[in-house]
Amino acid sequence: WRFDREALPEDLISRGLAEEDPNAPYGLRLTIEDYPFASDGLVLWDILKQWVTNYVNHYYPQANLIECDEELQAWWSEIKNVGHGDKKDEPWWPELNTPNDLIGIVTTIIWVTSGHHAAVNFGQYSYAGYFPNRPTIARSKMPTEDPTDEEWEDFLNKPEEALLKCFPSQLQATKVIAVLDVLSNHSPDEEYIGTNIEPFWKDEPVINAAFEVFSGKLKELEGIIDARNADCNLKNRNGAGVMPYELLKPFSEPGITGKGVPYSISI
Repeated sequence: WRFDREALPEDLISRGLAEEDPNAPYGLRLTIEDYPFASDGLVLWDILKQWVTNYVNHYYPQANLIECDEELQAWWSEIKNVGHGDKKDEPWWPELNTPNDLIGIVTTIIWVTSGHHAAVNFGQYSYAGYFPNRPTIARSKMPTEDPTDEEWEDFLNKPEEALLKCFPSQLQATKVIAVLDVLSNHSPDEEYIGTNIEPFWKDEPVINAAFEVFSGKLKELEGIIDARNADCNLKNRNGAGVMPYELLKPFSEPGITGKGVPYSISI
């Protein structure tokens, strides 16, 4: 784990899924253009970063204010030295000396606890609730792994029995399905990103206006994702047997919906 690679652009680059390209949208050229997590995620990342940029630049108009803010520096020190004490001496921790440093740090933290978490969490039931699609355990070896003559003959005669012996038992599968149901569920009082403004933000005209822009862009993202899911050229999110990719749609109804980006992780 490296904090500097938790930012979405750096994450994609480090995994060989994107390259820096100043002429490409968001400064990245995707290795796989039809990669829903990356393409939707970069839009959300940019929206988050713009919101954080407006906020930080309003309260820290001069660079030296960052270095002089003892409370802010203590916050960052605690994250590195206490929260991640096992990695406190790693050389890759970002410095916190300028507004741009703070923008990068805060955007990364917000992304991890909102978009990234939503993408890896709220689709679990949809993708793995039908356990043959993603069995959580194999109870027997593959039939081709050093079979006896009898085992191989049984497999050729009744392959479905070999498959059922390999799959989780009914009890094992039921337990996992129940857990995935809980993890993928949105509560009725879930707070989604960009929906509720803090009272003191509303009292500050510049921040209130920035939040309105932020909230509006999130609504635009909903439409962008809907349009992409309707594009028959995007085979990883459209077509027979292919689930539309909605995990980074910002808003959702209660229940298991496979969409919705809450502002934090509650587990």
